[in-house]
Amino acid sequence: MTNTINPILLFFLKLLVLLSVVFGIHLVVLNYLNTPLFNNLIIASYSVNFILAIIIFVALYKLRKKYLDLLGFIFMGGSMLKFVVFFLFFFPTFKQNGNIDGLESASFLVPYVTCLLLETIYVSKLLNNKL
Repeated sequence: MTNTINPILLFFLKLLVLLSVVFGIHLVVLNYLNTPLFNNLIIASYSVNFILAIIIFVALYKLRKKYLDLLGFIFMGGSMLKFVVFFLFFFPTFKQNGNIDGLESASFLVPYVTCLLLETIYVSKLLNNKL
């Protein structure tokens, strides 16, 4: 009997820990800059990116055998989905004052890039049949 952890659960746990650490660092930086910690939809952004990353990975994992040749395209479609969510739900709020500042951009891009990095590592493993 092997003692392996389900890849979906492992991805979930790693993503949760990674995003928690990055979120903590993000808050420390905001505090250092003397800016409000929870403005710019930061909690919603981390939450949405976390949920979408899980959904995308689960879909990729479930489709890995049947559509191995298309996983890269499905992965890119998942990234496009994240940007659609950004433009539908975050962009209008950020654009209300006429421009999007660096703190608003960071509140979405930091969790987006963090999730994207871990997703890329796992998609690479899926494509190389290591999961």
